[in-house]
Amino acid sequence: MSSDGNRKQFWKRNAAKVPGSIQHVYGAQHPPFDPLLHLKVNRSTPPPATPGKPKKATTFQEFESITSDAWDVGDDDDELLAMAAQNLNIEVVMETANKVNEHKQGDRAEEGDVTSPELSFASQSSPYTDGRLVKSHSEAPIGSPKEAAGECAALHRQRSLPHRPPVIPLVARMADQNTSGTPAMTEREASRLDKFKQLLAGPNTDLEELRKLSWSGIPRQVRPITWKLLSGYLPANAERRESVLQRKRQEYFGFIQQYYDSRNDEHHQDTYRQIHIDIPRMSPESLVLQPKVTEIFERILFIWAIRHPASGYVQGINDLVTPFFVVYVFEYIEEEVENFDVSSLQEEALRNIEADSFWCMSKLLDGIQDNYTFAQPGIQRKVKALEELVSRIDESVHRHMQQYEVEYLQFAFRWMNNLLMRELPLRCTIRLWDTYQAEPEGFSHFHLYVCAAFLVRWRKEILEERDFQGLMILLQNLPTMHWGNEEVSVLLAEAYRLKFAFADAPNHYKR
Repeated sequence: MSSDGNRKQFWKRNAAKVPGSIQHVYGAQHPPFDPLLHLKVNRSTPPPATPGKPKKATTFQEFESITSDAWDVGDDDDELLAMAAQNLNIEVVMETANKVNEHKQGDRAEEGDVTSPELSFASQSSPYTDGRLVKSHSEAPIGSPKEAAGECAALHRQRSLPHRPPVIPLVARMADQNTSGTPAMTEREASRLDKFKQLLAGPNTDLEELRKLSWSGIPRQVRPITWKLLSGYLPANAERRESVLQRKRQEYFGFIQQYYDSRNDEHHQDTYRQIHIDIPRMSPESLVLQPKVTEIFERILFIWAIRHPASGYVQGINDLVTPFFVVYVFEYIEEEVENFDVSSLQEEALRNIEADSFWCMSKLLDGIQDNYTFAQPGIQRKVKALEELVSRIDESVHRHMQQYEVEYLQFAFRWMNNLLMRELPLRCTIRLWDTYQAEPEGFSHFHLYVCAAFLVRWRKEILEERDFQGLMILLQNLPTMHWGNEEVSVLLAEAYRLKFAFADAPNHYKR
């Protein structure tokens, strides 16, 4: 049998044999791949002496060893980044940045800071307009999917300009109030924050209205309480919230007293050992490597595994703690959490953050637990659905991957297992989860359409790769390091369009 045939048979044999205990995630990398480093490496690599089709790996293990350098970041990252940055045309950078700022100022000057071109689905029915058709921007409620899509359309076109240096998203994110520090808010951002505060201040929060408002992003100041409400951890009734928090926090630490010492028992040692190994691999390293944070994460993950014996701990679950933990730390600090010494917080604050993170992670996993049970059937179904969906929305990409025998399971398993956390910076994951918690079945259903939109987003780069190895290196290291809220909002808008087109018409998957 040929080497291609061996590799394909390997994946077919193993696709349905995912172990039920601890699942290794091949090629996992944090932070996401830096395109500037990739650019420099490509420039410094001489072309092969003899052109021709490179030899393909016969097994995934061989493939992993051949390409391991693609996701093992060396010690000279900063030097390479500085050298690559020197090659950029600073005048082009500043000119493009000014155009972005001029465009934003022009938008704000009209319609009370609310004008935006419409995407292709602007006239489609939205779940947030009582079934009425949305024909113009003024008819869409603030916070709706259509609004998010419209606001990002102009920036999306600006990003598509040829020869744009990859550092521009950093400039565009300087005014990003939601995910980076606390810079001065625009009038529109202040207005949205006021709407959140008014909605949350009432005696009974209207959760449906809160979802509508949260779809297009949640201000950092109110994100902690909004996430707790949208996840079902806190009740809508304001008077009951404090008593519920006290009871749930006490219940969690009761689990600690009851179960945590059993981590040293023989039948739990493997679980605890794997958790202990996985935590240092998480992002951001400056946070999770703090001893106090490591202890908190180990307790959260071990208690969850003990209370869910059907799945136990599976590699990938560890990543799902981080967004909750970071967001709930924001209740107590104003600076960036990556640069903050968590042990300096008061003990009561740390206990509250730990318990709240545990319960909200548990709520999330309740909706996707079949992703982590024996053979992980949930992930296998979603990967298959992704393949069928992509074959309908972009046949060129689908056929290209078929031509070079790239199986969707080889890259999309991680996308489903880690909810794209290994593909996106943490700030983007938090913004993505704003919408996931606002969207019905966001983590279990809407995530499929986000993955499809994410794959097709890289169609140009995918079609340029002409062999199996090149495609796999690309798909395992997509250049998203400099992404911000604008890129995530465009991605979500496209995912919403796909959901509108396909969610209620499953037969459209089929040929």
